[in-house]
Amino acid sequence: MKFPYMQMFCLIFIFFPTVISAADVFPGSTLYASNPQNSWDSPNGTFSLSFIQEAENIYFAAIIYNGIPVWKAGGDPRSAVNSSAALRFLADGNLQLVYTSTGFVVWQSNTAGRGVSRGTLDNSGNFILSNGSGPVWTTFDNPTDTILPGQNFTVDQVLRSGLYSFHLLRSGNMTLRWNDTIVYYSSTGINGSLANSSLTSPSLGLQQPVGIFSLFDPTLSNPLIMARSSDYGEVTDDSIRFVKLESDGNLRTYSSARNSGSGNKIVRWTAISDQCQVFGYCGNMGICSYDDDFNPVCGCPSENFDPIDPKDPRKGCKRKVEIADCSARAMLSLNHSTLLTYPPETSSQVHSASITACKSLCLSDNLCLGSTSLADGTGVCYLKLSEFISGYQSPTLTSTSYVKSKT
Repeated sequence: MKFPYMQMFCLIFIFFPTVISAADVFPGSTLYASNPQNSWDSPNGTFSLSFIQEAENIYFAAIIYNGIPVWKAGGDPRSAVNSSAALRFLADGNLQLVYTSTGFVVWQSNTAGRGVSRGTLDNSGNFILSNGSGPVWTTFDNPTDTILPGQNFTVDQVLRSGLYSFHLLRSGNMTLRWNDTIVYYSSTGINGSLANSSLTSPSLGLQQPVGIFSLFDPTLSNPLIMARSSDYGEVTDDSIRFVKLESDGNLRTYSSARNSGSGNKIVRWTAISDQCQVFGYCGNMGICSYDDDFNPVCGCPSENFDPIDPKDPRKGCKRKVEIADCSARAMLSLNHSTLLTYPPETSSQVHSASITACKSLCLSDNLCLGSTSLADGTGVCYLKLSEFISGYQSPTLTSTSYVKSKT
């Protein structure tokens, strides 16, 4: 039996295990990075708004669940601050992340002059700035990298983590992008459930009791299933699930029990099972591959390259000798690999050529930095003239790539 859209929508949210209530915070209140134990808490203590330290003298003003940040003021990493920062709820109704020593504003809610008289963190993890007429600004309407149960994610909103972003299109497709441009993941739901849909105002929501990430729209009699958690159907009152865009460019659903230990979370669904398929995962001139335990590892094409940061191989590689300074050049062969570029190749950089010819075409082009021959019978050769090149190497790939280097 199919339920009408609005009936199903109500059923989904009636069965959330939390009843939304909130404690008030008033203008003049301040949180200090130097005192992260000070916080604004939800009534049941499930969520708190406070500063969280992520590295030496690196703090974020964040809404926290079980030691896990689920919203950050200004997003990550743009809003990282040191211990001299504060989160101020000003008398004019503005919420500001500011350095107290200089007055420099890192981030603000832009709610000054709108009659805001209180802030509330409710039991769903939503921080709300309100005036006498109702909500003026909420964290649910301004997400950073996480979607919580009860949160409505729309086409006008974006999740961000570094250079990566998650978008919902008007068509209902979910996409992951690098640098807001390169789409490296697109999903139309389980079994292509969006194929025959014509949507008007789509939104995404996480059905907490059953672990389903669903698409809602007034034209749908039932929500469309976009993803299921691995613990689908298991209902517990002491944990929540949430969807998070991580710094590695992957979108995941997690579950975390309140008493499981600070920061403990379990992966329940991953958008991209092959992490090396995340565009730019290993940075410029970095090559992504897997170790024996199938963990992604980042390396350089050859000994002619050095890691940009030996402590962080994901930052990519650089040539020891730049091509412009090298009179003798060669093409380094990378078997079972492909090279991806930003900006993408233009039509003039795509050729029909043998593997040997693909190598020679790049070697003879002063602007070419690398090439990939698909070697799948199509004879397609891609010349890589872009400044950003990222590689993926796997025994399953039939293509061969070449990187220009000194002899």
